[in-house]
Amino acid sequence: MSIYKSDFLVIGSGISGLMTACKLSALGSVSVLSKREAFRSNTELAQGGIAAVMDKKNDSFSLHIKDTLKTGAGLSDPRVVKFTVREAPERIRELVELGTRFAGAGGHFEMGLEGGHSRRRILHSADATGHEIERALLEACRQRRNIRFFENHSAVDLILGAHPATVKPASNACLGAFALEERSGRVHSFLAGQTILASGGAGKVYRYTSNPDVTTGDGMAMAYRAGLDLVNLEFVQFHPTCLYHPEAKSFLISEALRGEGGVLCLRPGGVPFMKKYSPRKDLAPRDVVARAIDSELKRTGQNCVYLDITHLSPAFIKRRFPNIRAKCLEFGLDIAKEPIPVVPAAHFFCGGVGVDEHSRTAMPGLYAVGEVSHTGLHGANRLASNSLLEGCVFAHRAYLAIKEDFISPRAKAAGKAGVWNCGNARPSDEAVIIAHNWDEVRTLMWNYVGIVRSDKRLERAAARMDIINEEIVKYYWDFLPTRDLLELRNIACLAQQIIRSARARKESRGLHYNINYPKPESACLKPTRVNRYQGKGRG
Repeated sequence: MSIYKSDFLVIGSGISGLMTACKLSALGSVSVLSKREAFRSNTELAQGGIAAVMDKKNDSFSLHIKDTLKTGAGLSDPRVVKFTVREAPERIRELVELGTRFAGAGGHFEMGLEGGHSRRRILHSADATGHEIERALLEACRQRRNIRFFENHSAVDLILGAHPATVKPASNACLGAFALEERSGRVHSFLAGQTILASGGAGKVYRYTSNPDVTTGDGMAMAYRAGLDLVNLEFVQFHPTCLYHPEAKSFLISEALRGEGGVLCLRPGGVPFMKKYSPRKDLAPRDVVARAIDSELKRTGQNCVYLDITHLSPAFIKRRFPNIRAKCLEFGLDIAKEPIPVVPAAHFFCGGVGVDEHSRTAMPGLYAVGEVSHTGLHGANRLASNSLLEGCVFAHRAYLAIKEDFISPRAKAAGKAGVWNCGNARPSDEAVIIAHNWDEVRTLMWNYVGIVRSDKRLERAAARMDIINEEIVKYYWDFLPTRDLLELRNIACLAQQIIRSARARKESRGLHYNINYPKPESACLKPTRVNRYQGKGRG
């Protein structure tokens, strides 16, 4: 086991982690942990773009704020929404300065339109915006001598000043994190003055997801085990349109296709059906579109619906959506000539680790930025392309807060708390158990805690997850950690907390739809919170 010390530890290498690391490198040394190669993240796969008011003639901050609040269904924090929208243009300029190439010419950006937006305000790089942002930020970070990357290192748990069973977060302290090195199988200690969770979401909790394999809720689960609140976990956004093909592995079909005129039909050449569900038709917010597709599939018994853009010119499709077009061609589908078979899939978590307006958690020394956090921006439903924006804005705000408190150089001494102890754990001899529980958790969550929920389904899911989680926790302490075991432990922990949050919300609002409470209730206009001190599921 090795002990690494730095001024700052960033866990995750998507837009929020890289932006934070880039800024913090001006203050001191930065260690960046990534579970696989640094470029593998949700950011890298983001197609649509990043929302910002860059055209004051045809758009305004007030309109972007209004669209965000409306989509958030009453649970967005108006103050957070306002400063996020107003700070967006400066963060865009910063991305450009760091080398991001958005579509447009002559100093003018080409603005796209997506569901829930009343104006064209989506900056993009064709249909691979996240890839372009990730490329630029990685290049910028690798040029900074103060930043050191630790790739193929899986975070295990936070290093704390005291055991969370004995002290609440506000009286505790984060000293860094333990991380498993894939190559050697050893767990190393990473000590730091400030630790920043930027580990992304938890789409792999569900059987069908648009997310990459790395999104197993690691940061949320570690924060939960440390005693921190997880807020609004019931609000899981299901992207309405992922490619339906046995070999596609839920390849995302960007909402931008509907922004450019794509329509959803039950059958190729059929009648569009979204007008039955929303006056905004195919440009309705994602929760509305996802539930509409789910309803149509259950009503008809079909396996998928179809997204049709064949009325657009082939030249435009090739220029605007080159990557989606190319990917579909790999599966023998020419989207300029035939509609795209699509289904919903788990996509984004609006909830996460509770933070303040500068990304501070309730625990000294610990911050959270990006999808792992709950800032209050998204409320009950995220407005399209506000996620990359949130990552940028709160990375900057975390930097400002850390800069104010920072004393260089330092890495907190952790004493015995910073030494990994494997106890009597031994190498696993039953890997089949991990594989079986992995499949069972994800299938259970898809069937019982998916797009449409009920009290009965949630009750059954809770009972089953209690049993599964106990089995996984026991297995974890008996055997030496592997990446698969760590990920299973984390998705099981998150699944249990999502169910608890969903059971606590006795209404339907935004992304949470329960057939036993089909309408929103004014008495429920507050966030849900779960932590390790409430009942079962301490992991």
